[in-house]
Amino acid sequence: MHGMWREGNRFELLPEASRFLPAMFEAVDGARHSVLVELYLMESGRLADALIEALGRAAARGVTVLLLLDGYGAMGLAAGDRRRLESAGVALRWFNPLGWHSLARNLTRDHRKLVVVDGEVAFTGGFGAVDAFLEAWYEVALRIRGPVVADWVRLFSSLWDSPLSRGAGAPALVHGLGGDSPVREGYHGMRGRVVWGQGYRYQAIRHSLQRRVSGAQRRIWICTPYFVPTLSLRRRLVRAARRGVEVCLLLPGASHDHPGVRYAGQRFYGRMLRAGVRIFEFQPSFIHAKFTLADDWVSLGSCNFDHWSLQWNLEANQEVDDARLAGEVAELFQRNFAASREIHAEAWARRPRLQRLKEWLYGTLDGWLTRLR
Repeated sequence: MHGMWREGNRFELLPEASRFLPAMFEAVDGARHSVLVELYLMESGRLADALIEALGRAAARGVTVLLLLDGYGAMGLAAGDRRRLESAGVALRWFNPLGWHSLARNLTRDHRKLVVVDGEVAFTGGFGAVDAFLEAWYEVALRIRGPVVADWVRLFSSLWDSPLSRGAGAPALVHGLGGDSPVREGYHGMRGRVVWGQGYRYQAIRHSLQRRVSGAQRRIWICTPYFVPTLSLRRRLVRAARRGVEVCLLLPGASHDHPGVRYAGQRFYGRMLRAGVRIFEFQPSFIHAKFTLADDWVSLGSCNFDHWSLQWNLEANQEVDDARLAGEVAELFQRNFAASREIHAEAWARRPRLQRLKEWLYGTLDGWLTRLR
């Protein structure tokens, strides 16, 4: 599903944790009315400590603070930290804790990443409250102001009030924690919409991407840490490359938190390389960011291009149709391409047997997982 396209927004690209983390903490420390946080990953450590303290300071000022965590992704948050949050006055809820119900329901996770302050400024991207984001993982976020912030509030509200979200405190009071943000002068009329997936085999983000890939005229550049695309997306990328569109994939190199996913995706390299798709593997660190550029359309948020994101998870991305932001995103891609190793078709065709075996093994496992119902 997706919100309406809205004019009059301001979107600011914040590459790397050294930029987006201070911006988020500054926004939380300046909150006057409400702070809404929705995360998949949160585990005890330095970053979680800093977040708990910032949310506690806001709650002590009388700000309504709501924290929605995934029941699986935040299992690494220690019981003591959970108590600290609740004793500080933070309303804490858990999405879909693991249970003895259907496998499909356990597989449906809240993978969204969102911070909204006072209904006026929002942040989204691929971030989480785990220490890997401080130094080890490369990530990108977007700071959002304008009318689309209200759509993010509504999206948070619908899940906070969902029967799948468990927790004490803060009843259904999200509604009204930030109404429609006005169109403000100086926002340059940036056009954007929020698009999200409901989980379990319906993913509006995938359909939107497919339409953009099919209609692109100049470029399709995709950055994703987990590249195991559906057959229909692979076909669209190949067709786009063959009709002369510059198709570039920015993917992780050997530094990866789930190497098996990388091998499963590498089994698709050969056909795409032969079709003219360019593939770059990022070298400095594990690149966890998820953003896409198709001509002047940008999509940035939580959604990966693997079966989990495309079929099972609850995801949300900010889409922007604006040449200025597209230019900034293109520059970011170019910097990251320069820090990557390009995979060439001839060299890939000569890859070792062990590499091919790993692709087959993890590809077979991935194929089995996609058939789960």
